Amino acid sequence: MSAHDPALAVLNEVFGYPAFRGPQAEIVDHVIRGKDALVLMPTGGGKSLCYQVPAIVRQRAGQGVTIVVSPLIALMHDQVGALEEAGVAATFLDSTQSFDEALAIERDLREERITVLYVAPERLTTSRFIGLLDMLYEHQKLSLFAIDEAHCVSQWGHDFRENYLALNVLHERYPQVPRIALTATADDLTRADIIARLQLEEARVFISSFDRPNIRYHVVEKVDARKQLLAFIKDEHAGDAGIVYCQSRKKVEDTAEWLGTQGVSALPYHAGLEAKLRQHTQDRFLREEGIVMVATIAFGMGIDKPDVRFVAHLDLPKNIEGYYQETGRAGRDGLASNAWMAYGLADVVNQRRMIDESPAHEDFKRNQRAKLDALLALAEAHDCRRVRLLDYFGEPSTPCGNCDNCISPPATWDATEAARKALSCIFRFHQHGGQQFGGGHLIDVLRGKTTDKVTQYGHTALSTFGIGADLSEVQWRAVLRQLIALGHLQTEGEYNTLELAESARAVLKGEVQLLLRQASEAVRSKGSSTNRGSKTKAAPIALDTAATQRYNALKAWRAEVAKEHNVPAYVVFHDAVLAEMADREPQTLADLRQISGVGEKKLEAYGMQILRALDEAAVG
Repeated sequence: MSAHDPALAVLNEVFGYPAFRGPQAEIVDHVIRGKDALVLMPTGGGKSLCYQVPAIVRQRAGQGVTIVVSPLIALMHDQVGALEEAGVAATFLDSTQSFDEALAIERDLREERITVLYVAPERLTTSRFIGLLDMLYEHQKLSLFAIDEAHCVSQWGHDFRENYLALNVLHERYPQVPRIALTATADDLTRADIIARLQLEEARVFISSFDRPNIRYHVVEKVDARKQLLAFIKDEHAGDAGIVYCQSRKKVEDTAEWLGTQGVSALPYHAGLEAKLRQHTQDRFLREEGIVMVATIAFGMGIDKPDVRFVAHLDLPKNIEGYYQETGRAGRDGLASNAWMAYGLADVVNQRRMIDESPAHEDFKRNQRAKLDALLALAEAHDCRRVRLLDYFGEPSTPCGNCDNCISPPATWDATEAARKALSCIFRFHQHGGQQFGGGHLIDVLRGKTTDKVTQYGHTALSTFGIGADLSEVQWRAVLRQLIALGHLQTEGEYNTLELAESARAVLKGEVQLLLRQASEAVRSKGSSTNRGSKTKAAPIALDTAATQRYNALKAWRAEVAKEHNVPAYVVFHDAVLAEMADREPQTLADLRQISGVGEKKLEAYGMQILRALDEAAVG
């Protein structure tokens, strides 16, 4: 793009950025020319600009309004607030608005006073809204359809939403209007499904690198997961905003309450909470600093908060797409962040059971098992986690030097003989009485413990009784976890009893080698942090004492503006923008305009206030 290109002019004038990043320029040019696109770009990669810039350019050229389909009210509100701060005529239609408010927005649409309109898929496909789109299309005032979180249309994806299936109406009813579908995660099968269901066969597919180099991936064995989480937060992220994912609503509430008793500002979030409370909790997370949100996967999609410094999982997600999407909510501002997960035997058992007991058809179950296997391989890996993660999305890479395995390569051991002992003991259970037992009982027999249950079933008489006394319970649980993860063992029934799988025969014969990580007995997580023990959030770049004083003054000013405008603070300016202001200490409006993220509207609205805040900080 040349310096005179209208897209570059919009990027600079409206958003305050000097240049596009990565493939953004090519995508924007393609869409401005009226072509369809499917964009796969990681969270924090700048997906929104790929349709927001074309929307403004095409609207200025008289081509009408851009309709953005978005699955969540919170996402719509955030993005509209950010566009309004930048001087763009944007709004949304959702269920929170009154009939009169909706009528006023429809009137503004007809009178061409809106550049970008966000709408939920449920609203878009109503007869009333379709009638409005028909009118706009007839007068050639429909500029672009942007379908955000496009993976929601695919049953193979990690967040299928049935109402997305109706979006094929866009191509069928308005064939001359270009469409751009966007998502952060989609494997080959999901991509093909998106293309088929949205009728994007003629669309150009843009795939950015899935690498998030600012995120450090770290997986620990579950010993005492809550205490491990607390150690991680206090050692690495005291005073930081973060998200902790749990599988059940009860675990969410219990974990949030417990963290609160340990001095962490934690709030629970799940779909079972009353809607107003959920909204209030989400607003606090977005507007306040240092809040840790403990949540089910009901929380997170579309959350634009840039300064989430960590995402932790207390339970194993269902697949790599879900894991990548959830961990990607950390570090959207590009600054160093952590993805931490505690993982144990129960996680493997529970996820496999949920798939097996699902009422879905067998093809879907088979696909889900394969996806789970890929995630288990990532969790069990003793080589670079980032290489494995990117390989799943078809992207070759080299060891990152920044994940836990790269920083501190784990010790491994040949667990082949231990695995044979475990499988042999299960075989002896069948021979002895034809019954199945769970992992706890198996470990007791292997370690030679004479519990009431072991004695009751006569298992002290088995040839395998005590043959594994040289290994600890933690080591044996790691062996069983790996055997289940690799499919050599399977669990059955509500008590998760263990049964030999077909492939166990090869292990018993010694034809398969098992190289495992050495089990850890430690509760504390390993890692280093520049803010260890800190209770206040440091600036995103290194600042001297005077610059730090300016930075804090700018944050205080921003907090007042955000409160006045009823938007999260980062909608006014990101921390990184304030830090650059504090570091460079601009003296004039022209100096201020040179800072990335300061567009014309924000310069006009806030320029003199910022210079005044900087002056007062210097005097103070």
